[in-house]
Amino acid sequence: MPAPLRDDTAAARAVEPVLHPGGLALLDSLPPYSEADALRRGASLREAGHSPELVSAVLTQSRLRARARDKFGEFADSMLFTPDGLEQATRLPVAALHAQRFRRAGLSSVTDLGCGIGGDAMALAGLGLDVQAVDRDPVAVAVAIVNLRPFPGAEVRLGSAEDHDPRSTEGLWMDPARRASSRSGSRRVHDPQEYAPPLSTVLDLARRLGTDGAPGPLGAKLGPAVDRELLPAEAEVQWLSWHGKVLEAVLWCGPLATDGVSSSALVVDRDGDHRLTRGHEGRADPEPGPLGEHLYEPDGAVIRAGLIGRLAADLAAHTLDPTIAYLTSDLRVGTPFARGYAVRDVMPFGIKRLTSYLREHRLGVLEIKKRGTAVEPEELRRRLRPRRFGEESATLILTRIDGEQSVIIASPHRSPAVGGAG
Repeated sequence: MPAPLRDDTAAARAVEPVLHPGGLALLDSLPPYSEADALRRGASLREAGHSPELVSAVLTQSRLRARARDKFGEFADSMLFTPDGLEQATRLPVAALHAQRFRRAGLSSVTDLGCGIGGDAMALAGLGLDVQAVDRDPVAVAVAIVNLRPFPGAEVRLGSAEDHDPRSTEGLWMDPARRASSRSGSRRVHDPQEYAPPLSTVLDLARRLGTDGAPGPLGAKLGPAVDRELLPAEAEVQWLSWHGKVLEAVLWCGPLATDGVSSSALVVDRDGDHRLTRGHEGRADPEPGPLGEHLYEPDGAVIRAGLIGRLAADLAAHTLDPTIAYLTSDLRVGTPFARGYAVRDVMPFGIKRLTSYLREHRLGVLEIKKRGTAVEPEELRRRLRPRRFGEESATLILTRIDGEQSVIIASPHRSPAVGGAG
């Protein structure tokens, strides 16, 4: 058990009382958290003689454990958290994908530099790697010590990226902070040089970890909006999408990078994980063309990785507009890298025209999507009031075709189709 903290921040108050003798046992004895039951539970604990500080801390941890099950599954029930640490932590299945890179590269020891609450370190240690988990925040270190207790090959210590000797382990994993604090609060930053530590420090560690001028085995989690042009050309940058939401970009250096790959998209869905790659030579985006019988909405990771050209080639598709990431084709192809729609109709955008169409076809259940238009889906829904037209369903796709604001009426592909992009 870590030593009690001498810190009066909100994060420390949510953790420190639980670190005293009996605190963690009390937390573990609580039933699953219920917001409706929290006041009664707190009163009962205080009546049993527990201090208000301890009661507040264990109820906070119980609530955070309930929230954390989405990221950590059953592991959450024995972990400690801070609110910010949980928000910023990598989902455990995603952390396991990170860890697999180090294992496949043949490494046996990794330093998680800026470990936070220890999520990535847990995944690394879970694959049998020796792990040093390092953070500059004493509260994060205390939490990580508790969370890494089940892994004898993991140790946690206080430290910083600037003072770290990269030769202490074979590989490095980093998750730089991507928020900047100010008097008005915190804001998310997109320039990697504003991260803490900045990109220059990350790249310097990769260089010092390597030999003969080549970077060593380093992985660094970046924000999904990072510009590929700001990152080393010889590294692989992989954008990851989790069930349709782009969570991160990861810079992979040295032997952790895939040979010949500059950018990649990793799409995780209910069927597993799927990877699409682009070589250093790239692939030109397709020329725009007419609307076909099917429309494809590429996953956000594919778009951010600059893989529209690669996906278009796999789908025998082209764009509708050179600045809009919709693809279209007369072929229906199954792919995990895009949502497919069968085109039912298309018309120039206009409220009266669209209202008449919905009434005629009894379309009252609408999904509304947009790219390349200022029309806001919820404002359009308010003006159309589709529920009055019937119970039939469709997807309205607002976009530009030949420079004109248009509406595509479509139906999602629901059953598997033959073929696919790989």
